[in-house]
Amino acid sequence: MTLQQLASFIEVAAEGSISAAADLLYVAQPTLSAAMKELEARVGRTLLVRSARGVALTPDGVEFLGYARQVVEQVALLEQRYLGGPPSRRLLGVSTQHYSFAVDAFVRTVRRTEGAEYEFSLRETRTWDIIEDVRTLRSDLGIIYRNDFNRDVIAKLLRDSGLEFRPLFIARPHIFVSRTNPLAAKERVTLADLADLPRLAFDQGTNNSFYFAEEILSTLSSAREVRVSDRATIFNLMIGLDGYTISTGIVSDDLDPAITAVPLDVDERIEIGWIGHSAIPLTDLAQRYLDEVRAVVSGFGVALLDDDHGRRTRTSG
Repeated sequence: MTLQQLASFIEVAAEGSISAAADLLYVAQPTLSAAMKELEARVGRTLLVRSARGVALTPDGVEFLGYARQVVEQVALLEQRYLGGPPSRRLLGVSTQHYSFAVDAFVRTVRRTEGAEYEFSLRETRTWDIIEDVRTLRSDLGIIYRNDFNRDVIAKLLRDSGLEFRPLFIARPHIFVSRTNPLAAKERVTLADLADLPRLAFDQGTNNSFYFAEEILSTLSSAREVRVSDRATIFNLMIGLDGYTISTGIVSDDLDPAITAVPLDVDERIEIGWIGHSAIPLTDLAQRYLDEVRAVVSGFGVALLDDDHGRRTRTSG
């Protein structure tokens, strides 16, 4: 098994096509196809399912890809540090529900990445698409929430996709409103306070199930409701319509200075976590991103949970 075979396998998996990967690698398609068959023979397992539409990873292929990516990344770092090799274009893909703390942590991760060249991907998207992004390896990890209402449905969907949910922190529900909204001055609000305000929610597309909603209490009726597709729009509508949405209470003053969070008086908790493949360990860069998430939220009075190394990072309120 060679490093070149591992790098080629990673490219084939990313493109979903041997011919497309061959074009990117500047090799003949038969040569790359033979290299993949030789790799499978060497490991003694079928890693790719071939069809007229391209190739797809087998369960063994998914697991193998995770280790292959780590090996290639570590070799690049060794060459850069000790052999004067070119800086690695370390790739990190994150898919997330619409949370400013996820963006803030992403910014910190990018800023602290050394090297003249790099490649990152951040997708704020729908719940179903986050799960699909991670399942198909478009993203290394996803950030979603769960609570007592959606827990079983999310767990089954993740299990069927070969994914796991790993908790990051627990937050008390808050409403996000414009700083000019009269409710912004209150110490806490009740559901009755919200009765006459437009409720803003993120559209979940064709998978618009209550279980995929990003907001808790999604089954409660609202006389006025507006659905949007991105975080900038929802914040603009908070200002323009005096609308509200329910979330974690973690909002960045740097990224969203016109919005504030007010505690919501309900007997609910929001558990934020990350999802990833059960059989694929995180890369160092993905782990660093999760550390940045914990650092961002640590000052907001949330209860941080055990990380994937079993360390209790912080508990509060």
